Amino acid sequence: MIQAIYPISYLLLLCCLMGKASCQASSLGQERSTPPTHELFDALLKKHVSSDGRVNYTGFIAEKETFQIYLDKLSNNAPDRNTWSREEQLAYWINAYNAFTIKLIIDNYPVSSIQDLKPTLNIPLVNTVWHLKFFKIGGEDASLDEIEHKILRKEFDEPRIHFAINCASFSCPPLLNEAFTAENLEAQLDKVAKGFINDPKRNKIARDKVEISKIFSWFKGDFTKNESLIEYLNRYAQIKINANAKVSHLPYDWSLNE
Repeated sequence: MIQAIYPISYLLLLCCLMGKASCQASSLGQERSTPPTHELFDALLKKHVSSDGRVNYTGFIAEKETFQIYLDKLSNNAPDRNTWSREEQLAYWINAYNAFTIKLIIDNYPVSSIQDLKPTLNIPLVNTVWHLKFFKIGGEDASLDEIEHKILRKEFDEPRIHFAINCASFSCPPLLNEAFTAENLEAQLDKVAKGFINDPKRNKIARDKVEISKIFSWFKGDFTKNESLIEYLNRYAQIKINANAKVSHLPYDWSLNE
């Protein structure tokens, strides 16, 4: 009986020790996790995106192998919520959204609109082009919808992300021709917010009347948690809007931003 129990006890002890070692290794792995550099993406954006956000998709296609190196870095280095700073995580997810959107377009180029890439069974808000799981993050299939709604909007109280992520369409906030970085994130988010709100092609601002992007309708709750929509716009608008100004929304142009 003693001889029969001993091996079992030994095996249980060994399993516990191995489990503890595994946990320690996992913990060490998290400690060693560092955000990927965005320098490669930055160079490609500077080369193939104009100052007003027009994208040269054929240029990205010509450097597809180089671009894939960056995409692989994103896929293989998912953010660690325990060790990465908030700024590192935000920069990663904004860049990931923009980079994989570009990948979606160049993989299907030429295309007139990102909406042309919708799944066969297209159900608004449920199964759209943004729900396609065409890339991986940390070994898991992922979609643009998950990045935007389940991560950026859900985990970060930062409405300026709506001016930073680009949906490859003309009425979207222009794609910034530089990568977002943790070090410059605050200044970059302010830059894209001011640029978009004061862009007369996308928002028409006057003191008593504003015609604004539908982004401010679709995601109004993100902008009005602590203030009115006009108060939020006035943070960045060059022309200060009266509190009782008439508000309407411009048509949304989904044509490709090339």
